Amino acid sequence: MARFDAPRSQQDEMKEHVVAINRVSKTVKGGRIFKFAALVVVGDGNGTVGFGIGKAGEVPDAIRKGIEDAKKNLIKISLRGSTIPHEVIGEFGAGKVLMKPAAPGTGVIAGGPVRAVVEAAGIRDIRTKALRSNNPCNVVRATLAGMAQLRTAEEVAAIRGKSVKEIL
Repeated sequence: MARFDAPRSQQDEMKEHVVAINRVSKTVKGGRIFKFAALVVVGDGNGTVGFGIGKAGEVPDAIRKGIEDAKKNLIKISLRGSTIPHEVIGEFGAGKVLMKPAAPGTGVIAGGPVRAVVEAAGIRDIRTKALRSNNPCNVVRATLAGMAQLRTAEEVAAIRGKSVKEIL
C-alpha cells in the first residue's frame, strides 16, 4: 500500500467513521479489567482514506487514538467520476472484498466495514461484496488493499509509455 501524507490543514477536515468497538477483558486477582479497541476509518471524501486502531481503558480515548493512527496511514486512491475505474478484488488475511464500478445514481451497495471505507473515500456509486471473512479489521484492510490497486487509464498509459486510446 502506497502511503500518502496529507497536509496538516487537509487532515483537520477529515470525516471519521467508527467501524467497530471491541471490549476485551483481562482477569486478575481482584476481578476483570476491561479495555476497549476501536477500529476507525478517516477520509476527506475526495480520494484520500486511511484506517487506524486505538486501544484504551475508555471508549472515547480509544476512538481518539484510532483517529490519530488513521491519519498516519492515509492512501490516495484513483477515482473515475463518482465511482472506481475498474473491478478489483482486495485481499488481506482471510478478508476478501469484491468491488465493481456502478452507473451514476446506483449509490453505495456495501456492508458495514466496506461502506465506511467507501464513503470516507468519497465514492458515491459502487457495488461491493465482502467474501470469506466478516472480521471488520480484515475486511477494512482488504478494502484498502483493493483500492490501492486501482489505476486510471491515464496512469496505465503513462506507465506503459502509450496513449490512452491505445490502452482503451
